[in-house]
Amino acid sequence: MASDSLSLVFSALADPTRRAILEQLAGGPRSVGDIASEFTMTGPAITKHLRVLEKAGLIRQEKQAQLRPRTLQAKPLKEAQAWIEDYRQFWEQSFDRLDAYLNELQRTSKESAEGKKDQETQP
Repeated sequence: MASDSLSLVFSALADPTRRAILEQLAGGPRSVGDIASEFTMTGPAITKHLRVLEKAGLIRQEKQAQLRPRTLQAKPLKEAQAWIEDYRQFWEQSFDRLDAYLNELQRTSKESAEGKKDQETQP
């Protein structure tokens, strides 16, 4: 996936209205009127959001007689998720290393404290 198409996907997902539209379309194709009925904004405003989603490849306009329902296209979401997954693995590995380091510090601190205690009890 080209970096600019990934940028388009993340830019489209940055808006809560567009994310809500994608949630609607996850249930199946919907007409613009059906999509717009869920929002308190004008039809042209919804159309602008739909254009952004279409440009990002997240939705597609179907042609069914006179209707033009929109359909969710999940492939770009999967590609964005794969990109994010690489960073999730990086952070998990970093946290695992930090956890191991903290456990080692705790262990050596405990051993040091026990050593001091033993020295105090010896005559």
